[in-house]
Amino acid sequence: MATPMVAGAAVAAAALAGRYGIIAWHAFKARPSIPRIRRFYEGGFQASMTRREAALILGVRERVVAEKVKEAHRRVMVANHPDAGGSHYLASKINEAKDMMLGKSNNSGSAF
Repeated sequence: MATPMVAGAAVAAAALAGRYGIIAWHAFKARPSIPRIRRFYEGGFQASMTRREAALILGVRERVVAEKVKEAHRRVMVANHPDAGGSHYLASKINEAKDMMLGKSNNSGSAF
């Protein structure tokens, strides 16, 4: 006698859980698409490049090995190279950032 009651409660619970799941899925799909992280440095450049700014431009940490700096420089330069439609100014800033991170900078600033 209790078996039909238990079966009915289980069916009702499954139906409510399914309804809740469908509502949650629709709410998940309707949420706005917000990027989780910024991939590149956004903002103006300082008059004299600092190590922090160079790291932000290349997308690496301030304390990083030279190989990672070279990989990051290549990745960012491919996306912004003047021969591929990028800006000469941005390319010079990217090169300046690489030099700063590798310790080759004499703080003379950009040619622009």
